[in-house]
Amino acid sequence: MVDHLIHTFLLLFVAVDPIGVAAMFVGLTQGESVDYRRRMAWRGAGLAALVLVVFALFGDGLLTALHISLPAFRIAGGALLFLLAVDMVFARHSGVRAPTPREQAEAEHRKDISVFPLAIPLIAGPGAITTVLLTAASGHGSWIVTGGLLAVLAVVLLITLASLLTASRIMRLIGETGANVVGRVFGIVLAALAVQFILDGLHTGLAPPAL
Repeated sequence: MVDHLIHTFLLLFVAVDPIGVAAMFVGLTQGESVDYRRRMAWRGAGLAALVLVVFALFGDGLLTALHISLPAFRIAGGALLFLLAVDMVFARHSGVRAPTPREQAEAEHRKDISVFPLAIPLIAGPGAITTVLLTAASGHGSWIVTGGLLAVLAVVLLITLASLLTASRIMRLIGETGANVVGRVFGIVLAALAVQFILDGLHTGLAPPAL
């Protein structure tokens, strides 16, 4: 169980990428007051937590209702996470990991960035949602697995909130190049985890039924 929690933490931490989120947060709130940044950070993290908790609690039921098998979702989720990893390795801000240039331009003219693009897709993006759904579905409704997932999710979101509240200091310390280096390292790890998801899905889906 401890190994499962550590694996889930690493996967969620890499998928959310608090350092990368902090770097984009600095760009989105440039020229704004400290109070505004603090308010956006708290609201964005809270809304992202709400979205991810809903998927954690009802993800398994959602897959069942849509008649999607866990192996199929593992393969699809692994492919999506791999695309996210490629963006991270090449320090590319595509629509998979972050808002597109047009969406970002729209966000810069909005006074409230807490919902879009901070909560979605920067924090609760496709990678984080996929990870939560896969972890929840693998527990098959077990409250032990769900409770562990929620605990890990809380830790990752608290780290993300802390990175948002100290985003300016982090960027002064490591700079944009440093943030890209961290993102590339995370991307390599995420790529390996994504491939493992695909292999697990293929192994389970192609395994002969038990007699």
